[in-house]
Amino acid sequence: MMELSTMKAGFSSLEVAENLLKHWEHDEGTLRFWRASSNFVCAFERKGIRFFLRFSLEKGNTLEQIKAELDFMEYLKGNSFSCVSPVPSLHNNFIETVETSDGAYFGVVFSPANGTQLDEEENLLDSQIEQWGRSLATLHNLSMNYEPKYKKRRSWQDTLLFIKSVLDHHPLENEAIEEYHTISHWLHSLLVSKNTYGLVHYDFQLDNLFYDAKDATFEIIDFDDSMYHWFAQDVVTALTDELENEQPTSKMRIQAFIKGYRSAKELNEESVNLFPMFLRFSKLYQFARLLRSMENSTSENNPAWLGSLRGKLIRKVDEIRKSFRQSEV
Repeated sequence: MMELSTMKAGFSSLEVAENLLKHWEHDEGTLRFWRASSNFVCAFERKGIRFFLRFSLEKGNTLEQIKAELDFMEYLKGNSFSCVSPVPSLHNNFIETVETSDGAYFGVVFSPANGTQLDEEENLLDSQIEQWGRSLATLHNLSMNYEPKYKKRRSWQDTLLFIKSVLDHHPLENEAIEEYHTISHWLHSLLVSKNTYGLVHYDFQLDNLFYDAKDATFEIIDFDDSMYHWFAQDVVTALTDELENEQPTSKMRIQAFIKGYRSAKELNEESVNLFPMFLRFSKLYQFARLLRSMENSTSENNPAWLGSLRGKLIRKVDEIRKSFRQSEV
């Protein structure tokens, strides 16, 4: 998640988005804010069809990492994997840059996804859940043979360095610091093999998947969290909500997902037994991202929406902090 101070500045004006969009063909007057999380996303229309402009400040995402992300997506598309595509600008670039007093913003336009989003609260069919798992396994099979053209995407080691840099600014977060050392030691002890490790999506949850009922397939969006990690971590990240829920329906969904995954790729019981530790990595990473996002965000001039959002993030941080204490028991 981006820093709240950056989000506050971004929501104050569409100027950055408007300046970036000048580089792409578009219908005048159609630009609208869509959402903000790790990046800003705006929707706009071109010849009546909706497209999406994603942009971020350089301190949140480097040009090299965006190039690596788009290269992976194009590789997947070239191997018949269904995901959205970046759209070239009028200058035939996939990435355009706008300089501001805050720094450079990098913008990318993506094609619209085909299909509809499935709500996790819906009564999903077993066949849909199995296809969800099968789709992730297909991505992992392709990842095993992927050779990047540019600098590699970041890895779990880079993520641990990020987590440490955040915790260094919060020396009183004793439980999180202890959790960091536990998870770091554990990850460094794991074996790496072509069949179990590669470039993963890291956010393969239903809100990033669009379901095509006609073909019973998913189209994938949002690769900006992708990193080199164990494939089992990607399964855990996709199933986080289910793994944290002990209801019978959640267990059934996990079983259906794994069944679908195993129909396309091996997932042995040893990897499944590691799910709880990979879940702890996810929580620690989320904790660090939330802490970083809230730094320098207290101000008497904050709008009401930012104060409300900050309150929600604080409650989430407290919730994760409690899980660290429970892990120590």
